[in-house]
Formats: sequence, C-alpha cells, structure tokens
Amino acid sequence: MAENSGISWTRHTWNPWMGCTKVSPACDGCYAEALMDKRYGKVQWGNAPRVRTGAHTWNDPFRWQRQAERDGDRPFVFCASLADIFDNQVDPQWRSDAFEVMRKTPRLVYLLLTKRPQNIIKLASAAGGLPSNAAIGTTIEDQKRADINVPALIAAKHIVRPEFAFVSCEPLLGPINLREMILDIEWVITGGETDQGGHLARPTHPEWFHDLRRQCVVSGAAFHHKQNGEWMPWRPLDGNPGNKPIQHVMADGSEYYPGNYGSSLQSMIKVGKKVSGRELRGVTYDAFPKVAPL
Repeated sequence: MAENSGISWTRHTWNPWMGCTKVSPACDGCYAEALMDKRYGKVQWGNAPRVRTGAHTWNDPFRWQRQAERDGDRPFVFCASLADIFDNQVDPQWRSDAFEVMRKTPRLVYLLLTKRPQNIIKLASAAGGLPSNAAIGTTIEDQKRADINVPALIAAKHIVRPEFAFVSCEPLLGPINLREMILDIEWVITGGETDQGGHLARPTHPEWFHDLRRQCVVSGAAFHHKQNGEWMPWRPLDGNPGNKPIQHVMADGSEYYPGNYGSSLQSMIKVGKKVSGRELRGVTYDAFPKVAPL
C-alpha cells in the first residue's frame, strides 16, 4: 500500500515545508508536532516561522514521476504530512513553487489534505490555480467540524476543479452524519487516534466507523479505514493485555445522533494500535477513488 509511507492511503508523502498552528480538537495529538518539534526540534509549532525543506525533498516528486512513467500507474502523494498546504501563515511563494512541481509531475496524484478548507479558493488562485492532478480534502473529527469544513470543501470543489474531493475522519472523535454532503465526496478515510508524546489517544466508538462505511455504501464513495487506534471494544474474553489495563466506558452519542447502536454504553480497553489493527469486524477496507489514466 505504501512504498515510501507508513500511511495506508498514500504511496508517498511529500513535505515542501514543515510547521503549523493548531486549529481544532483533531490537532490535540498532532504527530507532526510530536515528531518535528518536540522530538527533533526542527521547527517550532504555532505562530512561528515555517521551515522550507531542502533540495533533495523538492526533487523527490520528479523521481517518483519517472518511476510512475516506467510503471504506467498514478501513485498518490500526500502533501503535506508535516504541515498544511493551505496554511495562510506560509510564504505564498512556497505554495506557488509547490504547485509548479505538481504541474510538472502529472502522473502523480497529490492529496492536499487541510484543516483550513475555507482558504482553498483564495490561496489556490494566488498560487496560479489548483494543479489538475491535485485532489482536495479536509479533516473532520466530529459533527461540528463536518458541518463547518465539508460545505467549504464542496464550495471549493466547484471552483478549483480538483481530481476529486475527500474527507479524512481521523482521529474520529464523535459520530458524523454527512447527510446529502457526501454526494459531493468521492473518498472517505477513517481512523482512530494514537498516542503522541504526552497526548494520550481518545477512544472511538466502533459504530462511528461502521456508520460512515454505511453512508459510503449508499452514496458510492470509496471507503478506506486506516486504523482503529489505541482502543478496541472490551469483552471479558479479551483478558488482561497488561498488568494494569486502562478501561474506558463511553456514551455512544445516541442522545444527539440519529443512529441506534443497540446500547447506550460501550466499554473500550486500551490495547495499543498494533493489537487493535485495521480490521472492522474482521474486514479490511482499502478502497481508493478512481483516477483517470494518462
């Protein structure tokens, strides 16, 4: 699934710069901050200067383009895993330069995932227009963020004409009903939260994943489940995975969400992301949206 990335929904990751400012609850456990700020000290998170990466990194897409030409495929490239491509605190020239690299590597499909979809139209226009081989997506961790970010993403889709539009429900922190909005979405990615530095992962009710999968079945959107996170449903047969297991009992959200999960509570136990895995009821969901061949 991932040639140069441990992320199941992309083959490559490309970071033309590093650094960001937190804007929503999904940012609480930011792995990029934990890695590049807290661990390696390469960039300061927050209202601080972003750091442009070096020539080797900027040359990576050209190597991947040549390989894709030999293979005859169109690999996905996540841009940017250590930043936000539509961050308005970034030097506008850097975005223009990045878009030019994208235009020169047409076999690559760039996944522009942002927590700032309201910036897409303005910043893409200022950078010379969205490259035709770029897809746009937004992170939505709960219903509040879905109601704010998805309409902005859809509005941008009709203006900038991306390869496709997608949403990343990772970390999924609450139930999400995409209603009729999902008809404009070609791909839904889901995932549970993982521990990052001092931030401890919050559990995800398993039915929140399943409900999004069912919405995709109805709408025709591709569904990709990346991971369950650190937690999984607890049953007595699971035993004790450690000397002192962490158990959490969470409400299923039925009082504010129209789903019926058959129970008002769900016991969750923290087992670690390797144990919890990627399967939902024994099935791995690895769907990708279709892209046009060149």
